[in-house]
Amino acid sequence: MKVLVIDVGGSHVKCVSSDNKSPVRFESGPKMTPEQMVKNILRITEGWEFEAVSMGYPGVVRRGRIVREPENLGPLWVGFDFQAAFGLPVKVINDAAMQALGGYEGGKMLFLGLGTGLGSAFIVDGVIAAMELGHLPYTDGKTYEDYLGEAGREKLGNKKWRRMVGDVVEGFRKALLPDYVVLGGGNVEHLKRLPPHTRRGDNAYAFLGGFKLWERKDQPVASKVQSGWTVADEGNWHDPLPIHPANVK
Repeated sequence: MKVLVIDVGGSHVKCVSSDNKSPVRFESGPKMTPEQMVKNILRITEGWEFEAVSMGYPGVVRRGRIVREPENLGPLWVGFDFQAAFGLPVKVINDAAMQALGGYEGGKMLFLGLGTGLGSAFIVDGVIAAMELGHLPYTDGKTYEDYLGEAGREKLGNKKWRRMVGDVVEGFRKALLPDYVVLGGGNVEHLKRLPPHTRRGDNAYAFLGGFKLWERKDQPVASKVQSGWTVADEGNWHDPLPIHPANVK
């Protein structure tokens, strides 16, 4: 099966095909609606062949449906019919859960995504649960995401932010008792060293997770893709057109 995987973020939307096309991306931002996003995707993937779509969404997803508007994007996501918009089967999953699935190596794993916000997911013996740990109250009337997200990093400065990441990881590790913790998201690059009992994730695992959503024993999509496309390719983004959602009508 040929699958298109879409990773929706607060600053960019990234797309990769299991047909081994070069990865592409375009800007997202606080005004992007799902309709604008789909138009952009169909435009930049013109000529690609895919039979199904996986989408990692930066917000709450229940049973494959978006149930809460995103914090860092535009409106109208709840209730949007992606299957009708693409004209193909679509599976929607929380973005942190999709990346966690791609990097899962068995056992009990806690994933924390350090990006625009704070994503989280927990996998126990192959069963994945998206979480919203970032929205829990932390201190001084603020949430974990307020401190560990991009806005928090910019306000605190890297040194204090790194220390806080270590404290939060240790607290979650003691509370949830995972076998290991994986730190993903773009802001992992700002950590000089990883907290104890953690592993560094890779944003490309989001795409492997998206491929895994459609895997069957007789159709090993992710393993096939890994043989021709490695996580090292994730940084080789191609911006095919100067697309921004505000320019899409």
